[in-house]
Amino acid sequence: MSDGVEGHGNLLYGPQPDVAGAAGYPDAPPRMGFFTDTSVCIGCKACEVACKEWNAVPEDGLLLTGMSYDNTQGLGADTWRHVAFIEQRKPLAGQEPGVAHDDHDDHDDIDVFAAASRLGTGAASPGPGATAPPPDRAAEGAPAGEISPVSPDGRTELRWLMASDVCKHCTHAACLDVCPTGSLFRTEFGTVVVQEDICNGCGYCVPACPYGVIDQRKDDGRAWKCTLCYDRLGVGMEPACAKSCPTDSIQFGPLEELRERARARVAQLHAAGVTDARLYGESPQDGVGGDGAFFLLLDEPEVYGLPPDPVVTTRDLPAMWRHAALAAVSLVALAAGSFVRRPR
Repeated sequence: MSDGVEGHGNLLYGPQPDVAGAAGYPDAPPRMGFFTDTSVCIGCKACEVACKEWNAVPEDGLLLTGMSYDNTQGLGADTWRHVAFIEQRKPLAGQEPGVAHDDHDDHDDIDVFAAASRLGTGAASPGPGATAPPPDRAAEGAPAGEISPVSPDGRTELRWLMASDVCKHCTHAACLDVCPTGSLFRTEFGTVVVQEDICNGCGYCVPACPYGVIDQRKDDGRAWKCTLCYDRLGVGMEPACAKSCPTDSIQFGPLEELRERARARVAQLHAAGVTDARLYGESPQDGVGGDGAFFLLLDEPEVYGLPPDPVVTTRDLPAMWRHAALAAVSLVALAAGSFVRRPR
């Protein structure tokens, strides 16, 4: 990379192939991260429980929020892993992407409980064995005699999109950039960790995060978020959430290997007819330089409560300081000019 704008770009935005090296670790291990494959998430919340138990994260409410079977609502100071349940009245595969899935804007007349009670009782919903067609009737793009994600024609039941959300451990982490005390720091694994004993509770990191992940606890005002189990990584263990995941929806490992694995998984799903499958946060060319925790989604990011085009909030700081300096020089010049023109 050449000097100048591109060279300085890696400080606050743009691709950064050596995150740990840029943070001052000359002999750092490979960058580690998460790949969350939402297509195999079953919503068991084992990751939430394991995260809380290992990190001693306080309980944050056991009442249902009204959003399906969700009782934690979103990421926060007391929820470092959050499993979202998104209910959609659309078939399991072959659907058009987007939040709206039919021509009706008003769904008040839909009785979801009645629809659920009819599942598996009619020809249009032939039961749990319907997605494993015999060799002579396999769906297009699906291996004969194997489980196919392509739903039979005429199937109309609801589907759940389940996804375990977490801090993205951004390549360019605005929360880290704005922290005035050094409480937030980059580890040798490329992750971003909060040192709660140094945090002064200023809260600058909260609005800086483009994903709305980091948060302050109400009882003491300090900021908390996922550490990617930094203490476990240091002794060669995988994070608690990934260790507990029964379906390997949460996969942990070197980030470059995870990206290759994720691209292969998307290709596999596309070949099986799940054309909506796409990766989110894996590209170093995106607004945060790529995430250390990225996802395979089955619909638009907005459906999962994720921003469609996140941008590190410190990206424009150099231009802002240049404009501020130019304004200051202009004011000084105007003031000097006024004194020069003053009659004696």
